[in-house]
This record gives sequence, C-alpha cells and structure tokens, in this order.
Amino acid sequence: MTKTAGILIIGNEVLSGKVVDQNSPYLVRELRALGVEVKRITTIPDDVPVIIREVRAFAGEYDLVFTTGGIGPTHDDVTIAAISAAFGRSVVRHPLLENLLRRHYGDGITPAQLRMAEVPEGGELIEVGNTAFPVVVFRNVYIFPGIPEAVRRKFERICERFRDQPFILRRVLLRCDEGQIAGDLNGVMSRFPELQLGSYPILHSADHNVELTLESKSPEYVEQALRSLLDRLPPQAIVRVE
Repeated sequence: MTKTAGILIIGNEVLSGKVVDQNSPYLVRELRALGVEVKRITTIPDDVPVIIREVRAFAGEYDLVFTTGGIGPTHDDVTIAAISAAFGRSVVRHPLLENLLRRHYGDGITPAQLRMAEVPEGGELIEVGNTAFPVVVFRNVYIFPGIPEAVRRKFERICERFRDQPFILRRVLLRCDEGQIAGDLNGVMSRFPELQLGSYPILHSADHNVELTLESKSPEYVEQALRSLLDRLPPQAIVRVE
C-alpha cells in the first residue's frame, strides 16, 4: 500500500493573502519524490475548533499528517493547544525544548517565549541529536512552523523516515488539441484503472502544446500503459517520449 499524506496549512495570514503559501508546494514535491502520495491539502485559520476538527479527520484518514504554522509565542499561535485537544491530551512543556530556549534567550526569557517549549502530552521530538532543529510529532501528526526556511531545514533532517516505494514517471509530449485525444486517454484508463494519467496544456513551448504523464509504482504497469497509449495516439501528434 502506498503511504498517504494530508497537509494542513494553518494561518489567517495565508487566508487573507498577506502571506503566500510556499510550504504545501515544497512538501508535495518532497513527499512525492519519497514515494508518498499527498491526498489532500487544506488551508485553515488560527481557529482552535477548526484545527481540532481537521486534525482529527486528517489523522484518521491518512498515514501521515503535516501541519505548518501557529507554533510561535503570540496570541494566534494555537496549533499545539488545538492538536492536544484533538486527541484529548494536555499541553505540557518539553524539558529539552525548554533548555534550548533558556540557552538561546538567557535569563531574560519571557513566559511567551517559553510557550515555544509546549507540546501535546505524549508528543515526541525527532532528531534530538541535532537540537537546533527538533521536530514535534504526536502519533502520525508532524508539527512544523510556518516559516518556509524552517520547514525545509526540519523536513530535510527527517525525510528518510517517510520513504516508500518510488513512483515511476513517463512523459509523452504532443502537438495536438486535447479534445482530439480525450477518447484515447479514456481507453487507456479503462484498461489500466490504477494508472495515474495526467494531461496538461503547455502554453510556452516551441515544439509541443500537450504533456501527458503516466505514473505508477509498478514499472511494468507504466510501460504496458505507455505502449497502449502510444498505439492509440495519432503518430503525427507525438513529439517525443521521455
């Protein structure tokens, strides 16, 4: 079975357009390269009942859940409290995170800054050997900050734990109208229902205007589907196969 994932982007700033979400595109690309299929991406506000509802749903439906945003020291950083409530757990202060914060801020550390040491009761830290970038996980929910650079640093350090059998990808580049080949694509899908077949118009290419992608975790399945597709397509429309 292919590992599945859901991504929750948490933050009023994304929904209001003040900040452009860079985290979900990054996570999708990285997870896909690791063989994980992202099934859903949802952007939600810094609203505790909404976070509770979505985290519960995602955690029950997908193998892996990634949240980004809402884990800082300010009033709108409610993700930890919401995830804790979603599973009926208390919010506790993790001693390792507290020590890191106290070393960083010194004697002048504030109660608000210490909030960044909070985790759901029973939560774990991953990569504690590299104490500058621990990741908090509770069950199958991986909790990331909202800052894209921090998300990348943290994810890179734990990504291998998610690796699954890779997807095999083949591309067919065409010069034609998509409507002319719709029946051919339907025919391939009827024979290969497990194939992930995509058709995308290309606007700024000198030699092709349609890209087809064929994906599966079985190399044999992809190659069989590719041969079937090539047999159906008008030969004069095929620019190249990659």
